[in-house]
Amino acid sequence: MITSKTELKEYITADNTWYCPISFKEKFIAIIAHYPARQLKRYLYFLRKQEFYINTANGSKIIGFLGIYYERRKNALGEKLGIDISPNCFGKGLQIYHTGIVVNAAVRAGENCALHGGNCIGNNGLTEDVPRLGNHVDIGYGAIIIGDISIADNTVIGANALVNRSFEEPGSKLVGVPAKRIN
Repeated sequence: MITSKTELKEYITADNTWYCPISFKEKFIAIIAHYPARQLKRYLYFLRKQEFYINTANGSKIIGFLGIYYERRKNALGEKLGIDISPNCFGKGLQIYHTGIVVNAAVRAGENCALHGGNCIGNNGLTEDVPRLGNHVDIGYGAIIIGDISIADNTVIGANALVNRSFEEPGSKLVGVPAKRIN
């Protein structure tokens, strides 16, 4: 949870480690060509600003309004990109590589998680319970994680895997429907 400007800066810096244009020319081309990676970076920026302002409002209407302002910007861009991530779900270092991502508002994930796109992380439709993800969880394209489950640190979830039970062993590799651990 972001509760200070220092933490906000840390989160934004950590989120942007995967996207670093090196030169002014590359940055300029990214803006003019409307690169998707730049739009994903903007989405993460708006998400972190929204988190900061809603976590620090403490009844202040002006700061609360800023939270709503960044929520609106995030949601407008999210509609175009097909991304729906609620505030305070992910720790710092979140990486989003492609679009089509839906994350339940109650999900809690650790630091340095990667979403490769086409992901759904939420409840199973029978209960309101949602997954808890550790640090350094890499979620492949099209992977779905549902139900009241826990995923350990340093876990890699393969493309199109359906994870519907807990995997508590750190460093697991999960593939298949339903997901199974492989060596």
